[in-house]
Amino acid sequence: MNKINNILKYLDEIIPDPICELNYNKDYELLIAVVLSAQTTDREVNKVTSVLFNKYSSLNTLKTAPVEDLIEILRPIGMNHKKALFVKQIAADLIDLYDGKVINDRKVLESLSGVGRKTASVVMTELFNEPYIAVDTHVARVSKRLGLVLEKDNVLTIENKLTKLIDSDKLARAHYQLILFGRYYCTSPKPNCINCKLNKICKYEKKTLLNSVFYTPGSSGFVSSSMIFIVLVYASAFSL
Repeated sequence: MNKINNILKYLDEIIPDPICELNYNKDYELLIAVVLSAQTTDREVNKVTSVLFNKYSSLNTLKTAPVEDLIEILRPIGMNHKKALFVKQIAADLIDLYDGKVINDRKVLESLSGVGRKTASVVMTELFNEPYIAVDTHVARVSKRLGLVLEKDNVLTIENKLTKLIDSDKLARAHYQLILFGRYYCTSPKPNCINCKLNKICKYEKKTLLNSVFYTPGSSGFVSSSMIFIVLVYASAFSL
């Protein structure tokens, strides 16, 4: 437990105010935004939902929207034909079955078009502060690199292991912190290992402390640590 506590303490230090980065004003907007986020980024989803929810500002208008128009609006995020149908069906089901409300019930949520376990977990965590953790690519990558789970573990196994490791009252917060840590710090191609206080417990085989790129405050941009190493070597040679 000391390991996970140290990890969470560090995440509190670098990500003190974790938030959902999908923009929404209504409960169904979040649900739809999460469904649309499959195979794309939150940033791209926010671009299309700003258009979608401005043009169709209620569940009723989404339900009756021409599918061709939805397909065109959703084109930038890919899978737009399928996602357009999801949007219309979600709007119809929420109106016809649930009085236009997003229900805090996993079984109900997962019965909606395009909603799987991960989407349901995100929605229940964000809207209802339920103690769930949604395992996306960022959470899976970080958990494996930090040795919290095994490399071979699937999404459900990772979710179960993290749920056991993290106290329930910290789970929702840790959910966002792990996502943001993976998105901005422990990235897939070039994790910022040199500045990470967790690098000693990190099991990532390709981690490189000398070739990481990081931002130097007060400088004009990013500086490679390998460049600093070279400078130090030359300085040492000239001092002899």
